[in-house]
Amino acid sequence: MGCTVCEAVRDDADLELVAAVDPHHAGIDLGQLGLHGTGIAVAAGAQAMADAGADVAVDFTVLEGARQNLRWCAEQGVHAVVGTTGFEEEELAELADRFAHSAANAVIAPNFAIGAVLMMRFAEIAAPYFETAEIIELHHDQKADAPSGTAMLTARRMLAASPAWAEDPTQTTVLEGARGADHSGIRVHSVRMRGMVAHQEVVLGTTGQSLTIRHDSYDRASFMPGVLLAIKRVGASDGLTVGLDTLLGL
Repeated sequence: MGCTVCEAVRDDADLELVAAVDPHHAGIDLGQLGLHGTGIAVAAGAQAMADAGADVAVDFTVLEGARQNLRWCAEQGVHAVVGTTGFEEEELAELADRFAHSAANAVIAPNFAIGAVLMMRFAEIAAPYFETAEIIELHHDQKADAPSGTAMLTARRMLAASPAWAEDPTQTTVLEGARGADHSGIRVHSVRMRGMVAHQEVVLGTTGQSLTIRHDSYDRASFMPGVLLAIKRVGASDGLTVGLDTLLGL
């Protein structure tokens, strides 16, 4: 994801790539990672962004790293665009307060694919018209967290739209976990499989009918239009923005 973001920024006429940070690849020229023509060496820490005069930092890391990077951005006045998932509601509230008192803003989105944002919105709209719903999210075999941030946000939005869901009729569980995780009446299932990137189905059912809403990302390039949109608009988005919905006018 880091290389894909760097490439997208480099190729956008309105943006300039000024730094890249990855402690595991520090000292390596981006050309050695397949991104030629930048003349940028990967740095070990966030200070490289300040030294390069970065206006916006993009974070696709792991949760603990993202926490530190967001605090650094708020303190340094560098806008942040974050695709790392796993933040709890309490953390988001703390970050909202932190950026409310900062010269910088932040956009945190569990999914930057515009189709996935629309999928969540469609599921939210449909929720009040159905009594049962299940979410199946499928990701590559290197994804560390389960369920995905997109699945959790989808469930929260569906629950906000319709808090009452039919009880699970299962009386006997032959294999533990077969019915997935119960999120206040919405079952959530996680698949981790080689060959996949990021996929999600929301299946809703009511008497005599069902509705399936599915989104598939086949390549990490699918996230780049959303990332570039956030980079360009984060400066005008006061404080903390969670999700791309506001930026897309949804």
